[in-house]
Amino acid sequence: QVQLVESGGGLVQPGGSLTLSCAASGVIFSINAMGWYRQAPGKQRELVATITSGGSRNYVDFVKGRFTISRDNAKNTVYLQMNSLRPEDTAVYYCYARCYTGTYEYSTWGQGTQVTVSS
Repeated sequence: QVQLVESGGGLVQPGGSLTLSCAASGVIFSINAMGWYRQAPGKQRELVATITSGGSRNYVDFVKGRFTISRDNAKNTVYLQMNSLRPEDTAVYYCYARCYTGTYEYSTWGQGTQVTVSS
């Protein structure tokens, strides 16, 4: 099984930037899509951005132009560069990976990293 570990969260002022990282480890045959979701207090978990193994990116509207997802396949790591952060971006950010064992696919999640945008 693949394990995901996020890092890079923290407290930042409105308008500031943060970069999140998520490294996959364990028994890795191949990782297809990777991405980031977030969950604010009292709200459901929502998609932020995804990236395929080939580099195709998808963003939700509320982060387009502000966030950039990237991926280093050699390091099995996905990044989320967040610029122009707003208080409404405050949430726990979760890394996601769609993994393939050679016979079946499964999804796995990281433990989450807190991002707080506040002055």
